[in-house]
Amino acid sequence: MQIAGLNNQRVRQHNRRTIMALIWRYKRLSKSQLAQHTGLSIPAVSKILDELVADNKLAHSSENLSTRGMNSGHYQIPDEGPLILCMNVSPTSIESQLIDGRMSPLGDFNWTDVNARTPEALLQAIEGLWQQQRKRWPGQRINLALGIHGQVDTATGVSQIMPQAPWKKPIEIKYLLEEKLGITVMVDNDCVMLALAEKWQNPANRDDFCVINVDYGIGSSFVINGQVYRGTLNGSGQIGHTIFDRDGVACACGRYGCLETVASLSALKKQARLWLKSQPGSLSLDPDTLTSLQLLDAWRQGDVNIQRWADEAANAIGLTLYNLLNVLNINQIWFYGRSCTFGERWLQTINRQIGFTPFDQGDAVRNRQTEIAFGGLTRQQQIIGIGYLFVEDALEAG
Repeated sequence: MQIAGLNNQRVRQHNRRTIMALIWRYKRLSKSQLAQHTGLSIPAVSKILDELVADNKLAHSSENLSTRGMNSGHYQIPDEGPLILCMNVSPTSIESQLIDGRMSPLGDFNWTDVNARTPEALLQAIEGLWQQQRKRWPGQRINLALGIHGQVDTATGVSQIMPQAPWKKPIEIKYLLEEKLGITVMVDNDCVMLALAEKWQNPANRDDFCVINVDYGIGSSFVINGQVYRGTLNGSGQIGHTIFDRDGVACACGRYGCLETVASLSALKKQARLWLKSQPGSLSLDPDTLTSLQLLDAWRQGDVNIQRWADEAANAIGLTLYNLLNVLNINQIWFYGRSCTFGERWLQTINRQIGFTPFDQGDAVRNRQTEIAFGGLTRQQQIIGIGYLFVEDALEAG
């Protein structure tokens, strides 16, 4: 293994990236605030800021951020540059939000029903939404950032597996859209979208945290040392396909007893359908047309069977997370997805199963006990998260 040292040039590049990352996170910072965050001297920060302004990476404003005394204004990302249309894409719906180069929303957050039966239909739906924005912003370049359900090859921009899709073949989403639209397209998994949203928009996050999305399936994404961990084959975060019951039912992945088969919303719907067919007339629900929304509504109305199944699902998630915490020692977990509708009782059941881990001693000085909670970002913020692929790409490029 080759380990590179840090010469003066590398140190300067590191400091430039650090300052840029801080301004992406906080949007506007003064010179003194940047010095405080980085631990660098004011002259050192001034020199780097002058370089970044000269390179058009930053813009300077004379507006003071503090009413206390005089200062030299603040720095922010320039307002010119391409817009980004952020999308969360599945075969049944597309959520979208247009943002500017500072990652600030433009216009309304939109939900579009798609029901794409072919890859071509899904690509047409994406293009159609992009064309709508292009008409609203004539002459403005609009790039695409796509969060895709299922496994994604981020290097090539290929959607390899999309669980809800009627098709089973990979789709070269990035290549096909870039070729047709003449723009830059960045693609990643929808759970990575949530992790990026948390990383860049939640000031309470830690360097190591995990985002878990419990919805149609169960997905997750890990941020370790401040970086999204994807794995060599882009397979990181497949917590839904860890084996929970070796003698369990078949999973769509081809194995048996995956966590998704007992704890996802689709698993709960299947369980409810089987019960409804064995108890005709017991509830005013049609087992053949039961939807996730109906399932959640029945839970809200106090149906004891659905409450019991939701508790059992939470138990399974908690036991799986117990193993995860012992392996990775992640000390912060955020839950997203429609299963969060099950509320505090569901979350407390997960917490009880996790219980005490050998490495979670509750250090009173650092206060680093494992924090498990519902994610607090709005859906708009979650969708904007995928746009930070462009930010991370720019930071990586220096």
